[in-house]
Amino acid sequence: MQHFTLRALALSVSLGVTALAQAAPIALSQPAQPLADALQSFARASGLKVNYDPAALAGKGAPALSGRMEPDVALQRLLAGSGLAASLSGNVATVAPAATQAGTGSVALDATTITADDGSLVGRASTEGTRSYTTGAMSTSTGLPLSIRETPQSVSVITRQRMEDQGMTDLNDVVRYAPGVTLNKFGGDRQEFLARGFRIDNIMYDGLPTTAGTFTLDTLSSADLSIYDRVEVVRGATGLMTGAGDPSATLNLVRKRPTAFPQVSVTTSAGSWDRYRTEVDASNKLNEAGTLRGRAVAAYEDSNSFQDVRERKRQTFYGVLEADLSDSTTWTIGASKQREDKTSDWGSLPSGPNGEDLHLSRSTFLSGDWAYWDQDTYTLFSDITHTFDNGWKAKLAAQQVWANSDTYSNYLTSVAPDFSYSSVSDLATASGAYRTDSDQLNLDASVSGPFQLLGREHELMVGISRRQEKFYQRGGFSGATPVDIYNFRPSSIPKPAKDSLTPYASKNTSTEEAIYAAARLNPIDPLHVIVGGRVSWYDFDNLYSDNDYKATREFTPYAGIIYDLNDTYSVYASYTEIFKPQSEQNTGGSVLEPRTGKSYEIGLKGAYFDGALNASVALFDTVQENRAYLPSNQATFCPGYPVQSCYTAAGEVRSRGIDAEISGQFAPNWQASAAYTLVLSEFTKDAVYEDRRFAPEQPKHLFKAATSYQLTGELSKWRIGADLLAQSGTFERVGNGEAKQDSYALVGLMAGYRFNEHWDGRVNFNNIFDEKYWQGIPTGTGTGVYGDPRNVMLSLKWTL
Repeated sequence: MQHFTLRALALSVSLGVTALAQAAPIALSQPAQPLADALQSFARASGLKVNYDPAALAGKGAPALSGRMEPDVALQRLLAGSGLAASLSGNVATVAPAATQAGTGSVALDATTITADDGSLVGRASTEGTRSYTTGAMSTSTGLPLSIRETPQSVSVITRQRMEDQGMTDLNDVVRYAPGVTLNKFGGDRQEFLARGFRIDNIMYDGLPTTAGTFTLDTLSSADLSIYDRVEVVRGATGLMTGAGDPSATLNLVRKRPTAFPQVSVTTSAGSWDRYRTEVDASNKLNEAGTLRGRAVAAYEDSNSFQDVRERKRQTFYGVLEADLSDSTTWTIGASKQREDKTSDWGSLPSGPNGEDLHLSRSTFLSGDWAYWDQDTYTLFSDITHTFDNGWKAKLAAQQVWANSDTYSNYLTSVAPDFSYSSVSDLATASGAYRTDSDQLNLDASVSGPFQLLGREHELMVGISRRQEKFYQRGGFSGATPVDIYNFRPSSIPKPAKDSLTPYASKNTSTEEAIYAAARLNPIDPLHVIVGGRVSWYDFDNLYSDNDYKATREFTPYAGIIYDLNDTYSVYASYTEIFKPQSEQNTGGSVLEPRTGKSYEIGLKGAYFDGALNASVALFDTVQENRAYLPSNQATFCPGYPVQSCYTAAGEVRSRGIDAEISGQFAPNWQASAAYTLVLSEFTKDAVYEDRRFAPEQPKHLFKAATSYQLTGELSKWRIGADLLAQSGTFERVGNGEAKQDSYALVGLMAGYRFNEHWDGRVNFNNIFDEKYWQGIPTGTGTGVYGDPRNVMLSLKWTL
């Protein structure tokens, strides 16, 4: 095998050794064993990836190793006398025959050769094994692999370590804890994600956007996190990469990929309300050369709830293969299946007719005990990437998602003839049975790479995409039966026969095709300019009515400028757009032009410790124009009145505020994240609410923080952590009043203990002060959902 030397780095090797010596010590307890086994144990304990040729290690042993020590010292002792050297680059250690001949320019340190790399996150996107709360690169915003500092928008990442420290299990948990976004529920298993005054309607998987409609999100929101490396969050308009949508934010779920070394873990959890969970994750190379790699993940969860009757069972399976077809071409193919069986309501708790709090118990469940909501999500994905000799890269990616749900449940309504709601005595329960299928196919092809212009190197990315959703919902609903919500018994609600329901059906197909491009220009060393655009063709075909609409050659621009003040700080400004087609018609019977969301942002970003800690503060201003506006003079304005209404594209809303965050490594043993968001939103042009607050269900002030610290010395096996979520008051307009949620704060604590190299335990205490709050504000006849009361979860993880 080729000898590894330090010719190019000989002058700075002392810097590299110093940096590595400052890395966080690791706890090791390894017996004398074959060297290959010892290096695998070291990799699990340190979080480093260790590459080696098995033939070079054949017949070699490693001494016993015990205690806390820096990674470089551990490697020196493991390889001492073996004739091998370890070259550390970033998060990867490569073991090969030592280069120790005089005059070669290499440096030997107890038979271990160490490069002048400090193990920083620079350029690294994967977060698994880094133990970090930040990342070195992300491409969700522009399609270009940029660091957080290089991206001219507010971006965040929820890393693998953060998920584990806070006990996150699905996408709802990510939204609950991620900076600048809000989880708003309007049923036990119905929710929406919100940011900067708008609804989030795009979710990406490995960079491919998926439409998150009202019913589709009910399935996508429960995506189990066991199969994901991280979730990237971009706030503001994201039309360049996602196409149609609101100027809110985009969540990009990035899947785990196979490793070239053996990696196996089993995690079991048990907690309040009889919640139990098990995860198994295994990965390794599948041939001797390591050119074929595979990974499999399975998770099972069985849980009850603080609400009466509610329960859930979730099964998740994931498999992925990665093959190096050549030195420059890699093919990936994978699939996942998730099944959920739930006892679930369709609506939830009511307010009074003018928003009054009815003071219902948190355990109240206003559906029959027979109610169910079963969901299946199947995903098949593949991509092939080829890297050319000139540094350019071509990628072809495809994804098919089949999201299906079957529900038969109850919801509150009114028995009044016109369904008006004037008192609690008007409340009634009705039943609905619905089968919903959403099939989404996404294809994307892109090329990217460097190019020379005017003596400077720049980057360019060009792509084409097509995505299509076929949506089909059918079922029916029953009439209303009066109920007493204060003396409600789920067992007393009869289950109607499905053939007695009033039928309902909806079927449509939406297709979006686009060409997009972005370039990062570097005219002078401290200045970087990103320009891009997307041209989209959008077509919505309603198969059960004439309510079709389309957008042709809709252009979405992107512009950003970043100026490096020094090696740590940069200032930036950006302008981004997004469009959203709408179905309302004008006086001539034509569909209104799409809404346009425009986001302006200026900010300051800092990257410390070579990207291990990232900070940003930004001012944003978002305007959504061309919103359907219903004039009050319909009798004279609309020729078809009163059979139909006519609209004009005169509506407008504006959202302004501050977005600030700091995340990553504050000290060698200390990871933390803290974020503050201020949102001031208002109707600027509206027939009813002009100059009044827009999106009052989203808090003006939102603060989220999480931290973990690895103790040292005699307590080095312990780690402790905490998290905080605090927000200002919110409300919803109901009748002639408002349903309110006062400001509140939730505090969580975490403690972990590493028993040995294989076993690790953790306990999470959530909402330790048992704050009673609404996760979804009750409005009228039933959208109220209480947030989780105080609870605890114990977890135990075994690693090979």
